[in-house]
Amino acid sequence: MSGIGIAFLSIAAMLALIYSGMHVAIALILLSFVGVWVLRGNFDIASNMLVLAFKDSISDYLFGVVPLFVLMGLLVAVAGIGRDTFEVAAQVFRRILGGLGIATVAANAVFAAITGISIASAAVFTKVAVPEMIRHGYTPRFAVGVVAGSSVLGMLIPPSLLFILYGVLTEQSVGSLFIAGVLPGILLSLVYCAGIFAMGRWWPSFIGGPKEQNWDTSRDMGLAEMAGKIAPIVILVALVLGGIYGGYFTPTEAGAAGALGALLISLAKRRLTWASFWQVLVQTGHTTSSICFLIIGASLYSRMLAMSGMPGWLGNWVVDSGMGVTGILIALLLVVILLGTILDSASIMLLTLPIAVPILVSTGVDLIWLGVLVILAVEIGLLTPPFGIAVFVVKATLGPTSPVTLGDIFAGAAPFAAMMLLVLVIVFLFPWLATALI
Repeated sequence: MSGIGIAFLSIAAMLALIYSGMHVAIALILLSFVGVWVLRGNFDIASNMLVLAFKDSISDYLFGVVPLFVLMGLLVAVAGIGRDTFEVAAQVFRRILGGLGIATVAANAVFAAITGISIASAAVFTKVAVPEMIRHGYTPRFAVGVVAGSSVLGMLIPPSLLFILYGVLTEQSVGSLFIAGVLPGILLSLVYCAGIFAMGRWWPSFIGGPKEQNWDTSRDMGLAEMAGKIAPIVILVALVLGGIYGGYFTPTEAGAAGALGALLISLAKRRLTWASFWQVLVQTGHTTSSICFLIIGASLYSRMLAMSGMPGWLGNWVVDSGMGVTGILIALLLVVILLGTILDSASIMLLTLPIAVPILVSTGVDLIWLGVLVILAVEIGLLTPPFGIAVFVVKATLGPTSPVTLGDIFAGAAPFAAMMLLVLVIVFLFPWLATALI
């Protein structure tokens, strides 16, 4: 069998193994090893490549940013900053139609600026925002939907673990990718807010709404209290993003500064115990090891594909087919969105980018702009069945006794997935939204 045939067979086998339940990293490593063995006909070559990939894939200084940002995000969650942010946003937007929904989006957008994990946002705001919205008359379906929908802001507004992963896979500047995510992240937040306001006016049965007489005015906060609750967020955002954009920190150093800042804030708030700190460290280790294992698998798979000659063959085929750059990009984004129904975000990028990027580089596509498009397309998958990891996180956080079903959460998140698709189209049509600040 030719190298091209082996590469295509590996893709089919990979999809079958993943769909049958095998972890993506295991499937990538197994098929890469077998593919090189078959291509070269030599077990020793395949073994040596395996060793080199494990040695070289994650030895770069840049990879230190992964555990540091994960640690910062988890410490921020323990410190209760998400709750404080929501309380301030609820105070500001409570009188607006759909106000607590808009407050949830605003709080998630701010929370996203100090964490890079959508799952953390989904878990925090399910506990904080959902009970408050239901108490004020919003429908359970809308309450869980707005939390699931706005949690994806954590992967678009910097710092973002997916931007870090994309930067590693495509050899692009992580700092530039962070900057590129700012305007699309703000745009998505504004579209969400406008969508909630519109649903409140023209689809009130979907969102419900607060009854003014139920609002406890004794809980109103003064400006000093609001400033005190929001101050830790402002400090962390200025420290992390200001340090990166001002050229004082590399992304890795900013992650270290942010983790230290989050630790000091959680200690100052007296919300960090030895037990919770140990839990944070263990969870940081689990998340980091999972990401690194996926990167190793992707590195192996990229090398196997390069040996097979598939990227060059596929590039020539695309050029000869006359699809053009626009056609290639649309095809890639459609594949990413479809894969989002069965795979998690990192796995989708690890499967598609090694194949697509070499082709797109030859056509002169801006890889920073492409990164924003891919992240938006990938994040739509967090809200779509049957996988929809953000939906499952919300359900798990609600607990088994909650009357809210998975179907309710998917239905509530559907309008937000549609709004995210709209933003994807806008950024596709106006690339300057991703590149204007760079």
